[in-house]
Amino acid sequence: MGLLSEGSPLSWEETKKLAEHVRNHGVEQFINLYERLKDRKGDVLKWGDEIEYMLVRLDQNSQRAQLNLRGPELLKILQEKEQTSPSNHPTTWRPEYANYMVEGTPGKPYGGTLAHFNIVEANMRLRREEVRKLLDEQNGEAPLSLTAFPRLGCPNFTHPSYEPTPTDAGASKSIFIPDEVIFSDHPRYRTLTRNIRKRRGEKVCINVPIYKDTNTPSPFIEKFPNDADGESARAALPDHIYMDAMAFGMGNSCIQMTFQGCCIEEARSLYDQLNPFCPIMLSLSAASPFYRGYVSDIDCRWYVISSSVDDRTDEERGLKDLKENKHRIYKSRYDSIDSYLCESSERYNDIDLVIDQDVCKRLQNAGIDRLLAQHISHLFIRDPVSLFSELINQDDTQDSDHFENIQSTNWQTMRFKPPPVNSTIGWRVEFRPMEVQLTDFENAAYVVFMVLITRVILSFELNFLLPISKVDANLVEAQKRDSVLNGKFYFRKDVRTCPKQCTGNIDKEYALMDINTIINGGPIEGGADFPGMIPLINQYLRSVNVDVDTRCTVLTYLNLISDRAAGKLKTTARWMRDYVDQHPDYKHDSVITDKINFDLLTLCNKITRGEHHPEGLLHTQTSRTNDDIPLPLKKQINQDDNTIKQHEENMRMKSWPEQNGI
Repeated sequence: MGLLSEGSPLSWEETKKLAEHVRNHGVEQFINLYERLKDRKGDVLKWGDEIEYMLVRLDQNSQRAQLNLRGPELLKILQEKEQTSPSNHPTTWRPEYANYMVEGTPGKPYGGTLAHFNIVEANMRLRREEVRKLLDEQNGEAPLSLTAFPRLGCPNFTHPSYEPTPTDAGASKSIFIPDEVIFSDHPRYRTLTRNIRKRRGEKVCINVPIYKDTNTPSPFIEKFPNDADGESARAALPDHIYMDAMAFGMGNSCIQMTFQGCCIEEARSLYDQLNPFCPIMLSLSAASPFYRGYVSDIDCRWYVISSSVDDRTDEERGLKDLKENKHRIYKSRYDSIDSYLCESSERYNDIDLVIDQDVCKRLQNAGIDRLLAQHISHLFIRDPVSLFSELINQDDTQDSDHFENIQSTNWQTMRFKPPPVNSTIGWRVEFRPMEVQLTDFENAAYVVFMVLITRVILSFELNFLLPISKVDANLVEAQKRDSVLNGKFYFRKDVRTCPKQCTGNIDKEYALMDINTIINGGPIEGGADFPGMIPLINQYLRSVNVDVDTRCTVLTYLNLISDRAAGKLKTTARWMRDYVDQHPDYKHDSVITDKINFDLLTLCNKITRGEHHPEGLLHTQTSRTNDDIPLPLKKQINQDDNTIKQHEENMRMKSWPEQNGI
């Protein structure tokens, strides 16, 4: 979830007084990072994934599924193994927002060889198995890769169970979520929750349209017995599912990916080129149709999580004139990006970019180009919302915590990441929109597909740029029910045109397409054909050497993606909707009862374990995944790795000589 600094957390009142201090020194830290690292070159493709797992308890006796608050306990055990052998342990574990969550990543990043595609799924299986071994399966405990728990915020939704305490003294003041749900072994999460609410001046407000089934009340209006001050009643909209806490968003799970570029220029190019894929992959991975025990009319979590951390004041949201605040801010701090970074992409920056003008001038005066300066100064219109007393005063030439404080709490669809202080790591981009799937096979398929897209973009020098406003429109479209089947998305018609050569009418460069056309190819307006991402990937695969097992595995992954896009297979969201609709206890009133939830998640667990093969969701869960790359390749890869490590160490020593005795 971002930077996890240690120390004593400050209240919002204390943090607010230091906001300008953090911004001022954060900008200086970025300037120093940029000056040291702008010329770093020669890094190789490295990439990795992050998956958040939910700990669930399936109680056979009560026929109830609950979220299991054992995360902190399990995390200590999981991290012991990593700490014992940090250089070669195959998995890494980190906390997430809620006590029922753990986040797992590969122990080290994957590299440029295609053979690494064949170990992704095996590593995901290992991660899940490491968690499973620590759970009491006899009592129904299971690790599920579930985007949204259907009854999050309903009575007794956790084990052990707690009651909400909606008072101002608490972190969230929620009438649905007890603070005991928030991760308890690090103060960042409760501090963020409280400070976001305090900065906003009221509780966060999430209103998701309810799915109007045949017996759903119309209008659908709820009453909240524990809403003592009436704040929730005023905030809730008719015909919407109302939620009031950060946990409703940050308590969801997802897949995130990070890609390292060979240099800052390649990282900036990837940031720009991957942005149009954010809505497409959100739609294609849709997996969260249920919220707070109701069937919603959306399939994805994005709006929910965006609203759950929206700390903008009334003035910043345009509800009042600016007096106390500096900027009218048009988006939550968890939303889509607002600008491209490359000079050749600038013509597609067609929305108002709110920036701190003083920060922008300061960055440019320090030698940072205008587009990157605007990007950073846009991030720095935000206040810090979590600050620790021990980290107030830092050495801006050697530290980056103030920069990361602001950077890591701008949770956007893409993130541009400079190398850390005194690190062998290079310039990176993070791809953040995808929803997590039920099985390791599916998650590996989506991850490998996205890596292949980066290879196609860079190898064939393709151009997928769209106006930012069209990407934003696509993101709205992606969240609609069954958007993968019924949605129309703006997408570039000719992807082989170099961005530097595009000077004509931008509106003629794109057309509305469905997901099937974008992924599999087909005719578009004007009689032309769009090549499709999978045909482009297959063209790339024919141009490189791939071992047989890896090729077979990749083909099974591409078949899954292709068939989801074509509607031959259901998204997780559609499969869940159909299951609930056919459940004997469902009264077509949009209500997910305890029994429906239990049966659904019990079946999800069986699917995850490979014990049930649902028709219409998957053709297969079988690939040739392996724990390691083929022996004939391993010797050469190890030799290459030694060369890469030496280069990375040289880059570190060159960039940070004073920290390395030089």
